[in-house]
Amino acid sequence: MSAPRDNARLVRQWVEKAEHDLRNAEHTLTLKDDCPFDTVCFHAQQCAEKYLKGLLVFFTVDFPNTHDLILLKKLAIEAASIKMGSADLQTLNRYSIESRYPGEWEPITRAEAEEAVKSARQVRDAVRSALPATVLS
Repeated sequence: MSAPRDNARLVRQWVEKAEHDLRNAEHTLTLKDDCPFDTVCFHAQQCAEKYLKGLLVFFTVDFPNTHDLILLKKLAIEAASIKMGSADLQTLNRYSIESRYPGEWEPITRAEAEEAVKSARQVRDAVRSALPATVLS
């Protein structure tokens, strides 16, 4: 399983951006006072989305311009043998909108933000286990 040279470079770029989102989520969550939990959740969602898209790029699977993690997971499962739950992704899915825009939603709590980061890490682990080390380094 090897990606063409340009494809591997693009996968690495997706992975790097996903790692930046995870780092931002984790770092922001360390704030004790006035932590913007919506920002934490947004970056967690973005981490998962970028990891899934990176995996799809590796397997040369076309994907629509979407933030829908359930759809991206479905495409990823068809392309690679990865295991991840849908419940975590469904929760992360809502943060692609609710964390960025005003609306009639409940405020996000620290517990929800911590769970979002945990879910992003699970997606990260699943995708990284399906990618060869050569595209991760």
